[in-house]
Amino acid sequence: MEHDNRLEPSIFVVKTVAGQEKNAAELVYVKVKIDKLPVLSILVPETLRGYIFIETAGSHIVDQAISGVKNVKSKVSGKVQYSEIEKYLIVKPIIDEIEVGYVVEITGGPFKGMKAKITKVNKVRSEATLELLEATFTLPITVHADYLKVVEKN
Repeated sequence: MEHDNRLEPSIFVVKTVAGQEKNAAELVYVKVKIDKLPVLSILVPETLRGYIFIETAGSHIVDQAISGVKNVKSKVSGKVQYSEIEKYLIVKPIIDEIEVGYVVEITGGPFKGMKAKITKVNKVRSEATLELLEATFTLPITVHADYLKVVEKN
């Protein structure tokens, strides 16, 4: 049986300027394409600021991919196990994240941009009943959870 000399792909962590993760990843991607580097994937987790993940066979490839790239600070030493980044790949539905008392921003519909406090959560229908904070009188409204973004957890 012949032994395959290629290295197994690993996941490496790269530190970036906070808030510039997507820009850094796009610049790394361009460099990978131009230099024809064997990078399998670049992950930019929305919930983790200041870091991106690069999947490739060796850390030397990551060094080449990030060398001289704007908004990239450094490579974090060592590898990351898939189980450690799995939480960034599987997006939880917003309905599982919200609770009564949370302050949310409405991201769609006629109340878009307004802030509200959650008074009731219906997980089965994926809806929340809200009280608008900016209204002159208390008017409960029911909004689908997909149109909510948590602003403050109480």
